[in-house]
Order: sequence, then C-alpha cells, then structure tokens
Amino acid sequence: MTAPEQMRLSAAEGEAIIARLSVYAPSRSDCEICIQVIRLYFWFTAVVEEAKLSIKKLRTLLFGRGPKRPKPSDPGSSSVCDSARGEGEATGDASGQQEAAETSEAAGSASGSGESEPASQPKGGHRRGTGRLGADAYEGAERVECRHEELAVGQRCPVCGQGTLYELPPGRQIRLDGHALLSALRYELQKLRCSACGQIFTALLAEEAGEEKYSPRARAVLAVSRCYLGVPLYRLQGYQAMLGVPVPDSTQWDQIEKVGDCSYPVFAYLERLAAQGDLIHQDDTSVRILSLMAENLRIQAQAEALGLSRPTERTGMFTTGLVVQVGEHTICLYDSGRDHAGENLQSLLLQRQAGLDKPLVMSDALSRNEAKENELIRCHCLAHGRRQFSDLEDVFPVECEVVIDALKQVFDHDDEAREQQLDPAARLAYHQAFSGPIMDGLKQWLQKQFDDRLVEPNSSLGKAITYLQTHWVTLTRFSMAA
Repeated sequence: MTAPEQMRLSAAEGEAIIARLSVYAPSRSDCEICIQVIRLYFWFTAVVEEAKLSIKKLRTLLFGRGPKRPKPSDPGSSSVCDSARGEGEATGDASGQQEAAETSEAAGSASGSGESEPASQPKGGHRRGTGRLGADAYEGAERVECRHEELAVGQRCPVCGQGTLYELPPGRQIRLDGHALLSALRYELQKLRCSACGQIFTALLAEEAGEEKYSPRARAVLAVSRCYLGVPLYRLQGYQAMLGVPVPDSTQWDQIEKVGDCSYPVFAYLERLAAQGDLIHQDDTSVRILSLMAENLRIQAQAEALGLSRPTERTGMFTTGLVVQVGEHTICLYDSGRDHAGENLQSLLLQRQAGLDKPLVMSDALSRNEAKENELIRCHCLAHGRRQFSDLEDVFPVECEVVIDALKQVFDHDDEAREQQLDPAARLAYHQAFSGPIMDGLKQWLQKQFDDRLVEPNSSLGKAITYLQTHWVTLTRFSMAA
C-alpha cells in the first residue's frame, strides 16, 4: 500500500473521528485542524516507511545537525560531558542532553563576548616547531635561477592579450641530493704525439683544478667527520670505497694532521686573548698519547738497565682544560702532554700584559694545579668541599647533614644572584649579606667538633672537616672583598 492510499484511508477514518471529537471540540473548525494534524502524522509515517528512513535521519534532514558534542579529552568541556552523560545518556532521559546543549550554547555566547574566556587553541595537526621545513631553512643550498624562455617583463599577456607582464617574488622549490663525504673529479688530458719526432703534447689542466690533489674543503670535511661526528677512519674508508672514491685511513690521518697544523696560529691567538682574562677555570684529566706511550717504554727500559724499579722522569700524560672569561666571551683551551694544569696555567700567564689586575683562578685543591700563587688570586671549588661530606653521608648522617644543608643555602643564594643578573659588586654584597652569616656559623660548628672532641681528626669525617678548615679562605672567596 502506497502513501496516498494510506492517506485516503486515514482521511476516511478521520471523518469518523470528527464526530467523536465534536463532543470535546467547541466547533467543527477545531476538529478539522485536528484531522489535518492526524493526516500529517500518518503521511510522515508512510513516507518514512516507504523511504526506509530512520527518525534520526529524518530529524537531521528537517532541522539540520545539532551542536557538536564536546570530546571527553577537552579539559574545558569535561564537566559538560560528565553532566550530559550522567543525566541523559546513562538514564536514557533527554533532559541531560538538553542541559548539555544549553550549557554549550551559553559557553559559546560567553566566549563570543570576549569578557573572561580566552580563545580556545586549535586542535589537531603537528606541534609548533615541527613538521616540514621552509625554503628559508636551507641556508647552505645552492641557488639556481629558472627563468622563462619565451616570456619577459613588459610583454603582452599570452592569455588575455590586454595586460602586460610584471615580475613577482620568485617561487621556491627544494630538491635534496646525496653524495659521499669526499667526491672526486677526474680530468682527462688530451695527448698528441708527433709522428716524426715522437714529441708528446699534453693539454693543460683547468685552472679551477688547483695544484694539490686534496682541496682545503676535502681536508676540512675529514677533520669534521673524525673530530666532530666521531666517525672512525676505517669506517669512512669502507664507506668511500663503496661509493667508488676510496680514501685509505692512513691518508685521512695525513690530511687531518695538515688541518691541525693550520689551526696552530688560531690557537696561539686565542692563548694571547685568554691570558688577559679576568676569571680562569683550570683542571686536567688523564689521556693516552701514542707517541708518549712509546716514549714511556723507552724510559722504562732505561730505568731497568740502571737497576731502578721505576723511572725518575715523568711518565704521566694529561689534558689540561683552561676555560677563561674574557669580557663577554668565553675561551676554552685544551693542552695535552706531560705538563700538569698548574704548569700550563703558568705558561698562559707569561703572555699576560703588565699592569693588569690579578686574575681569579678557580680549581680544586690538588697540588698539580698550583702555579705562581703571588701572580693570581686562588679560589677553590666549594663543591669539592661538599663532596667530602656527601660521600660520608651514609656513615655520619647527622654531622654531614649540617654541612650539606648549610652549603645548599649558599648555592641557592648564588642561583638567585644569577637569576637577578647581578654585577660582580652587587653579587659580592648579596653573598656578604646572606651567605656570610651562614658560613660563619658553619666555621664555628666545624671548630667545635674538634674542640669538644666530638670527631676524631684522623677519621674520614675529621679529614673532611680539616679540608674545609685548611682551605677556608680560598673556599669563601665569593663572600670576601678583593
């Protein structure tokens, strides 16, 4: 049965309903209105059944889609989701959904007014700072201009024929290519030979080829790959052989050494600048140098030939790091050999200009760091003194906690001075006002441990206390006027 037949049937039945409704309706017109509503209802029901539409789809067709339900992951709308779910979805009641819709509309109107709610951040997509790189990021890319072959500025437009062409900023496209760390260029020189005298005439090499087989750029690439990227020479040898440009590891070493020889003037100039610095940090560590290791074997053999158990000459190998503050710049120098940090520091100070103030030199209290102390102001690292107690914290928790807590407050004061970006004079006054009383109290406490015989001087804790007392002046330079 089609929809019109159902409508006729419903209309016939509606006439019988009119008689029944006349008892309750005041007039016939009111009854006819009821009949029209009933007919409309039956017509919609028939259409929906014939078209196989659901009520939800029909509601969407008639009234459109409602406001989007906020996602549970949105922290700003979590309360709305919870209320809608708890009152509407969980119980099957439509009132919860209605309240959620009204709440979302109210929130939208409030955000539209721009009084208190900030604008919501866009969702989706990649995070800021990630994703594709723009063409401006490729600063080292080679630039190639692509120009029109048939068009030029000032010509008539080939499409409309009315306007003239003018130039815009060029478009940009990036193309990436790959090649070996070292690439080779083979020049084939033409040779001619006289049939009578046998003289051979060889073509001249292009001027851009240069005189040396390895260009300065090739040597720099080898030095960067070894010293910056950390690529072993034998791996680079295998990689270059795979790409058809073989470079033996011994050859790589020779070319890298030439780069090192070129850097000596730069290192010497940095040394002269660093010698004029105001603050110097020094320290050294052990290192293995093949040439010195071979020399040690010879020294040991000579000592054994003389009947000595150990050689009298120095056999140690050290790398000294000197970090120097020169104005607003920081210079880092490294020197490897048999000299200690103090000897390398003294060599640096020999280049210092006369008349300058004594530099501040920061180091630990080892004797190998000592130089001519009358030419500098020695400062010892307070963190090394703290380490003496942090290593014993499990054995002497009560005593070590006193020292560690006191030094923690001093370190916090120094961090605060750095955050405020105080100049040296203001920083000194800050430490004198806040760190000075703490260090004075700590000094009295340390002395009381020995005076009251609470700590044995020869014990590990006593040696830690003695370390602080022995170097108290150099450990507290940060709160003492020069």
